[in-house]
Amino acid sequence: MKINSIYVGGWFQRTMLQLSEIYDFLRECKTQLKLSPEKLAEYRKALEIGKIDYGVAGEEYVEFTTALNIKVRIFEDGLITLKNNQVSEDTLFADIERVTDYYENKLSPAFNYLFSLGAPVPKELANIETVYPYFIVCDNATKDEIADLLSRTEKQKYFEFVNDKYDVIRGDKYYFINNKKQSLDNIERYIEEQVFIREFKGQLHRYLNIHRIIWEKIDAVKEQANVKGSDIMKFSSKLEGYAKTINLIDGRINQMSTYLPTREKIAKSDSELIEFLAISGYRYETLKDTLDYIKHLWNMTKNYVSAAQKLFDGLGNQVTEKSVNNLTIVTSMGVGASLIELFTESAPTFTVFGVIYFFALALIGWSVNKIMSTISRKRKYEVSDIEYDKNIE
Repeated sequence: MKINSIYVGGWFQRTMLQLSEIYDFLRECKTQLKLSPEKLAEYRKALEIGKIDYGVAGEEYVEFTTALNIKVRIFEDGLITLKNNQVSEDTLFADIERVTDYYENKLSPAFNYLFSLGAPVPKELANIETVYPYFIVCDNATKDEIADLLSRTEKQKYFEFVNDKYDVIRGDKYYFINNKKQSLDNIERYIEEQVFIREFKGQLHRYLNIHRIIWEKIDAVKEQANVKGSDIMKFSSKLEGYAKTINLIDGRINQMSTYLPTREKIAKSDSELIEFLAISGYRYETLKDTLDYIKHLWNMTKNYVSAAQKLFDGLGNQVTEKSVNNLTIVTSMGVGASLIELFTESAPTFTVFGVIYFFALALIGWSVNKIMSTISRKRKYEVSDIEYDKNIE
């Protein structure tokens, strides 16, 4: 059996504008942004770039080779695939690690810096561990040889497709493609679509999980039946942070709907790709339905955090109102002291008694204000909200 190549890839929303920026960076180490030329040069040098091409395959793409014999292809919609041609059965895992290391420690840091300006990536997304789909392409392997590869990488297979041109055996994160007489270009097209579909679905699943996490955090704030006045600002700040994260992710989700129709149209217009698409685990229509579901779910999350913010804003107004009342009491004491002076006609002069009288009034005013402020901070404010049954998502 001969292992022809290994592919790994990922997808994150981009456009032809970013592709042009990537091309300028790869070709001449240039950017129109205010980034450090020294850092750009350092990142580009680490890529060990060989030949660079700019082409069109349904979408525009940039392709380059490296000194490590890895071929990188970057499409205008953000799809990235890396191909390692120097593979053998004996060094399979080392060969996989080599292309993974290039992706994670050279290519990704360079692009992260190139696109470091602008809207931030929410922290809930920034540190998520990515499980790549690895595609291992073999030439004319027997069933026993494929079974041996599967046992070395996966504990079970999810599905198997067999025809006279190629076989596809899919595990969890490994795809084995046994090429019998299919062109390598068609196999690469299939791999590209599988990376896109899997990554698209994976992002939607992450957004679903983040929705669950944020919803529970909002619940934890709102479940305070009574909250101290001094804690209202703390809870309000938490809700503000959740709202910011929700808005950032909402923008990412809304972007996704622009990419799916284009990918679907290009894939279904490719006659050589139709039979490959028949074995896809997740169809484009299913992805669209799932995206619509996540959009509606995220809209609920936005409304939920907004309602929580209004609730705690109302509590904050109650605290402010109490503080104004406290200030009114202190002011009234000052007015009372003036009235005493007016009616007794015995205003204290600048004597020891007068000084004591002044400081006594100041101490009383300060003490009353302090007591009122403490009472306001420690007073329990009722968090009134409608309770919902969470058994149905």
